[in-house]
Amino acid sequence: MASSRSVVLAALFANGAIAVLKFVGYLLTLSPAMLSETYHSISDTGNQVFLLIGLRYGEKSRSRAHPFGYGKAQFFYSFLVSVALFGVAGLESARHGYNAILHPHARELADPVLFGYQFPGVWVNYAVLIAAIVFEAWALSKARANMKAQIAEKGWSGYREAFRKTSDVTVLTALTEDTIAMSGAGIALGGVWLSRYTGDPVYDAVAALLIGLMLMGFAIALAWENKRLLLGESLPKDEEARLRRVVDDFDSVEEIVDFRTIYFGPGQAMLAAEVVFGADVDTGRIDDRIDDIEAAITAANDSVTNIYIEPE
Repeated sequence: MASSRSVVLAALFANGAIAVLKFVGYLLTLSPAMLSETYHSISDTGNQVFLLIGLRYGEKSRSRAHPFGYGKAQFFYSFLVSVALFGVAGLESARHGYNAILHPHARELADPVLFGYQFPGVWVNYAVLIAAIVFEAWALSKARANMKAQIAEKGWSGYREAFRKTSDVTVLTALTEDTIAMSGAGIALGGVWLSRYTGDPVYDAVAALLIGLMLMGFAIALAWENKRLLLGESLPKDEEARLRRVVDDFDSVEEIVDFRTIYFGPGQAMLAAEVVFGADVDTGRIDDRIDDIEAAITAANDSVTNIYIEPE
């Protein structure tokens, strides 16, 4: 949990600083791509606030009303991030870029005057976007290090498998945001450079549109990944099968009647099973057998924090 918080705090600091830089750059140059990137960074900053709220709320102790704790709060707030903030920022960015394409007079790059000296506005954009890439690279390195540690721990093949299987949606969202932010800054930089090189500002506007479409696309992807956990997804099939074998391998277990798992928080899962013990097992020793099975399950996967074995 502490590592997740450090990832979010790094992204919060980076995105807050970048949002200010991009907005100043837009005010000086009136670049559509720069305004889209400002929306993007403001969105990302708000995202981190939501993720921090989710982390804080998820740490609350369990209660009678929430006997398994508040871990799913992180799923909920990550879902809000993907839909409300990512989606809104994407729509606004795409709308602004589209309007800039339709109305050429509204998208001419301004040359700001500072301290009595006029200089090409494109250099302001270059400086801001390069600084943004540096900040985002730092935040991305924090998120990547955390996700790579999870991949190594779980034995996943790479980021694609991690994206489908991880229950740590906070780090997943931060990693996705930082990746998109670097991509968006790169697209904006390319659009500004092409407009400067060709003298046609349409490239700047197209960059703004592309950034918006990219944000909306990833908003849908993140919302889908959070939806699976909000609805109560089980452990990945291979992990669940491994735990089932752990139970089935006990000599005293004759048959597994039912076997289910479900996530109720990042890195927190519940396992419930109905098993038939052999006729030779003394009824008075069944509790000991169940304790042994629970210990073996925990040793095989420490994310299973609640285990319920029912003798059938």
